[in-house]
Amino acid sequence: MAEGHCWHMMAYIKLVDVQVFAESKDEVSVVLFGTDGTENTLASGDQYQNITVQRHLMLPDFDLLEDIQNTIQPGSEQADFLDALVVCMDLLQKETIGKKYEKRHIEVFTDLSSPFSEDQLEIIIANLKKTGISLQFFLPFPVDDEEGSGDTGDGRHSDMYRNSFPRKGLTEQQKEGICMVRKLMFALEEEGGLDEIYTFRESLERLSMFKKIERRPMPWPCQLTIGSNLSIRIVAYKSLMEEKLKKSWTLVDAKTLKKEDVQKETVYCLNDDDETEVPKDDLVQGFRYGSDIVPFSKVDEEQMKYKTEAKCFSVLGFSRSSQIQRHHYMGNQVLKVFAAKDDEAAAVALSALIHALDELDVVAIVRYAYDRRSNPQVGVAFPCIKDAYECLIYVQLPYMEDLRQYMFSSLKNNKKYTPTDDQLSAVDSLIDSMSLVYEDDDGETTEDIFKTSKIPNPQFQRLYQCLQHKAFHPDKPLPPIEQHLLEMLETPQEVRERCQAPLEKIKALFPLKDAGKKKEQKTAQDVFKDNNEDGPSSKKANAENEEGSFSIANLAEGNVTTVGSINPAENFCVLVRQKNANFKEVSQQLVNRIEQFLETKGLQYYMKSINCIRVFREEAIKLSEVQCFNDFLQALKEKVEDKTLADFWEILIQDGISLITKDEAEGSSVTSDEAKKFLAPKEKPAEAPSVAGEGGDVDDLLDMM
Repeated sequence: MAEGHCWHMMAYIKLVDVQVFAESKDEVSVVLFGTDGTENTLASGDQYQNITVQRHLMLPDFDLLEDIQNTIQPGSEQADFLDALVVCMDLLQKETIGKKYEKRHIEVFTDLSSPFSEDQLEIIIANLKKTGISLQFFLPFPVDDEEGSGDTGDGRHSDMYRNSFPRKGLTEQQKEGICMVRKLMFALEEEGGLDEIYTFRESLERLSMFKKIERRPMPWPCQLTIGSNLSIRIVAYKSLMEEKLKKSWTLVDAKTLKKEDVQKETVYCLNDDDETEVPKDDLVQGFRYGSDIVPFSKVDEEQMKYKTEAKCFSVLGFSRSSQIQRHHYMGNQVLKVFAAKDDEAAAVALSALIHALDELDVVAIVRYAYDRRSNPQVGVAFPCIKDAYECLIYVQLPYMEDLRQYMFSSLKNNKKYTPTDDQLSAVDSLIDSMSLVYEDDDGETTEDIFKTSKIPNPQFQRLYQCLQHKAFHPDKPLPPIEQHLLEMLETPQEVRERCQAPLEKIKALFPLKDAGKKKEQKTAQDVFKDNNEDGPSSKKANAENEEGSFSIANLAEGNVTTVGSINPAENFCVLVRQKNANFKEVSQQLVNRIEQFLETKGLQYYMKSINCIRVFREEAIKLSEVQCFNDFLQALKEKVEDKTLADFWEILIQDGISLITKDEAEGSSVTSDEAKKFLAPKEKPAEAPSVAGEGGDVDDLLDMM
């Protein structure tokens, strides 16, 4: 009994979940049978006992869900499910008086284990037919499963709950209950009666997805005009529109959870020391136009808006359907346009237009404005002819600013990218194997095995799942994503199995090869930075001064004719690589700049000089002008010692910039040891003592002071 109750509750909770999150206007009541107590208006004596009206007819909400989940428990008594059915019928008839409704419906969740009396069966059937109340049964087993094998299910997604239901043999009471249910449903629905009997598994599978919010079709009446003399009364409906999450988020007090306890107030202040508040009357909207702010008041905004005399659906002209590219469809809705209801002339005129468009293979280009306050659109109206109806289908087209034009090189003209016949055949096989359309052997019957129109948005489903969990368990972490949501957008299993062999062939025909080390790409920082202000890093210098190096500074300077003071190292590199360049003359210009920087002194100029020396050394090695650099560096050392630039020389030593050795270039006679010794500073001679020796004259001491 407890196990059966569990599955009753699961199915019913799912059913109410669907109603709550779909924001349905359907009202729901709950009637329990088999309860320890009795609470219904028909109870008297020993009639209609152990039947309780738990909740009267009203809109479903979280209170109902919480009541079902936490309050309702299985009773120890038994009750007649036919008596419970009579109580439900009585409740529906009494509580729908004066209300507008489309239909009244009863859903019975039972395992048929309780005794029942069929004395009133004929009266029940007659009243159900008379009042038009529909009926459904939800059982833990199929009604045609007399052997008690349990709820096996045969749906595509039945694996979700495959091992969830009891598989014990049916009792004699349950077998009698099945016969009664079959008899009742056949009496109501004749041959189709069993279609309204579901197993718990089937109900859970159907209700595992939260139902989408129901939308009533809202007609948009208008006049379809062609020129100034032809007008057809039409009505349009939204056939397709992107569903947005309803913005139900609101700020509430964390303790009371009431919106009224939180007040929001926006204040604008001047950016001054006192933060002076600005009255709302002194505020005006501004539109940034370049570097200026153009003031724009509410009056200006209203005058700027496009205004038409009224709504509009006007044909501008006609075009061949082949001229309308599929990738030009835009907008967030598709409209179906019909003739106005009960207007025979409009129906004939619109039908003639639709059939003419279809026969000539043309479409109408339409100017569409929803109302006089809306901006106009240009769209296309296609003819649509079905067995049950015919209409125009309107889709918005782009304006010039909406198009994104990109130019890409052709793959056809490049022999390197031309596939072989085997490669083309392999890709064809892969596409065929991954077809989402099932065809019979005769090729006549086709079935779409991946209907996107039947797949609910996983984002909505996950949100509803989390909201429901938080409503009942506010202090617990959110549950993991349900497996059926993860599998929803996966490749169907049968397609996955079919495409394995073609995929292996693709791997063999399109092998992946190691392309080697990719050349390091320059970032925006590398392009825009001033290389002379970088710290001492020999690796950076080598990379920046390679052949083909690029910088914005070079572009800005244009034609380089002399070594300047802004980018002397780059200027030097450009000049020495020019045809008929005189290395000694160019290097002398660089030497003059280095001496100029050293005269100024300061770390920034020292680093600029170091960068120039480093570039001078590298170019001298490349162009076999070794002696020119070595002579410069020896002369520089003497000048540094004379001008007390020890801190600059220390930087040079740290960077290891010394004479070019014969190991580095053939034209040098300097050894590695000589290069190391060259960087060492000269030892200063010992100075004479500054204090007079013992026994010296006092006058001499004073003179020294």
